[in-house]
Amino acid sequence: MNTSNENPILVTGAAGDIGAIGRTVTADLLARGHKVRALVRREDERAQALRALGAEVVLGDLTDLDSMHRAIEGVSRLYFGMSISPAYLEATVNVAAVARHHGVQAFVNMSQMTVTQMSATQTTDSPQHKLHWLAEQALAWSGLPVVTVRPTVFLEGFFLRLAANGVRERDELALPLGNSRTSPISSLDVARAVAAILDDPTPHIGQVYNLTGHESTDVEHYARAFSEALGRTIAYRDVPLDAWTDALAKAGVPQHVLSHLATMATLHKQGSYDRMTDDLLKLTGERPTSMVEFVKLHSSEFARAQAA
Repeated sequence: MNTSNENPILVTGAAGDIGAIGRTVTADLLARGHKVRALVRREDERAQALRALGAEVVLGDLTDLDSMHRAIEGVSRLYFGMSISPAYLEATVNVAAVARHHGVQAFVNMSQMTVTQMSATQTTDSPQHKLHWLAEQALAWSGLPVVTVRPTVFLEGFFLRLAANGVRERDELALPLGNSRTSPISSLDVARAVAAILDDPTPHIGQVYNLTGHESTDVEHYARAFSEALGRTIAYRDVPLDAWTDALAKAGVPQHVLSHLATMATLHKQGSYDRMTDDLLKLTGERPTSMVEFVKLHSSEFARAQAA
């Protein structure tokens, strides 16, 4: 299947922001010689940047049937990924129905590792986790040629977006994770795995890949990695969960997202993210990005506030 690049590969969420998997997948596939149709929600500078890379940019909404027909018609394979949203299940089924109608040959679905520990009788307190589990059930019933990717917590989430302010202003890694062990992974590594699957999907159809980071260890260890990478002492402070979620709510984080993040923090303390696999190495031939490497890559975003 990897010998023919005549049909474009659809990449959803191609614009993205911090830790955008779709944008990286687009660039990787283009570098491999594939045609890429990049789906974005709006016309802006990010869409223009995708065109500059060589992608065909289409505007559309994952929950809109007509726009998904325009996006999927003529593609051979697609990557489906969507940010945390109450509409996640609707979007998944909408895209799956149109993909089946057009005979898509490979459907790479971005899920979450927590789903591995869920079932019809066991869920979590996160509505998003339930939506991911239900979406995986629907895709299994669809008969589509699905490949499922389940990463653990993203470095760009808890250790950048949610922690950078504390590192910049107080030299502290302030997170509500207790003394739990966790194996966060960079979205760049996950994107490389997705691109490798889409490049030659046939051997992967029907498979589930659980992607973990460089190591599984406690946040005190990661604080020392921050210190090494930044050249100054960064201390870990275990923040009470209620205080953390209150601060996020005041910052305008939607309740659906807030509930998901709070559940993830609780599951960390229960050991749910203390996992390691070699699936990334099998898919890409590369080791996961370490915390030191990640912090160095984003050092400007962790620079002291007065020096930034």
